[in-house]
Amino acid sequence: MSLGQATRRDHYLEALGLEQWTRRSLPKAATTAATATATAATAAAAATATTAVPAAIAAAESVVTAMLPVPDASVPGDVHARWEELAAEVRSCVQCGLHAQRTQTVFGVGNRSAELLVVGEAPGADEDRQGEPFVGRAGQLLNAMLRALGAPRERVFIANVLKCRPPGNRDPNPEEVRCCLPFLHRQIALLQPRLMLAVGRIAAQNLLATETPIGKLRGSVHRFGPGGTPLIVTYHPAYLLRSPGEKRKAWSDLRFVRDELTRLRSAAAGGH
Repeated sequence: MSLGQATRRDHYLEALGLEQWTRRSLPKAATTAATATATAATAAAAATATTAVPAAIAAAESVVTAMLPVPDASVPGDVHARWEELAAEVRSCVQCGLHAQRTQTVFGVGNRSAELLVVGEAPGADEDRQGEPFVGRAGQLLNAMLRALGAPRERVFIANVLKCRPPGNRDPNPEEVRCCLPFLHRQIALLQPRLMLAVGRIAAQNLLATETPIGKLRGSVHRFGPGGTPLIVTYHPAYLLRSPGEKRKAWSDLRFVRDELTRLRSAAAGGH
């Protein structure tokens, strides 16, 4: 592994909050120089300890070579109008009982010409209040995951299977999914992403119409919808907050996403 690759990997792991292993000893000839360097590093670390986590995330974004090209920020007028029409339909939807207790719908947020679509389960209490998916602690971790991938939040599109919050954050029921899934299909038709990333068991199982455990869904490229959009599965950020030992598996999933995006770009360009 080259020095550049190792540095990039370190920033990925820092952004995800993963512990890194380092050697505790140095060759004898380097001991004196290493001691002096370590002393200086310790002092610097103490001075910046209060900003270590934000700095790690910022560093990941600045150092990582971007895995996703910056799309054209402009959306053709007719497509923009169709996005706005769809958003208005979601806001006025009363197809299932969830509309009766929502504060507002959560349509989705992000770049409407993104090549990566991230799909979660349903809004929670914070999302219902703010009208945006993945806010709060889980959202912060998702942001770190996306930065580690080289695809910061503003360069992807993020949505949920459901556009309204289920009471008590319970799992969506089949009727709610049946009513809401057509909205996601239409978002995909407008966005035309290269790849979807389903985060969490509930999202993955509903999107793939399966009861297969998430552990068995990970590590494969699935297909979603009439267009057969490629889809990869990983753990939900809220689950990773409860089970930090699974973060390394999530990091493996992110590398899989990165590699698959590279392959899909190559295929679109006529490569093999």
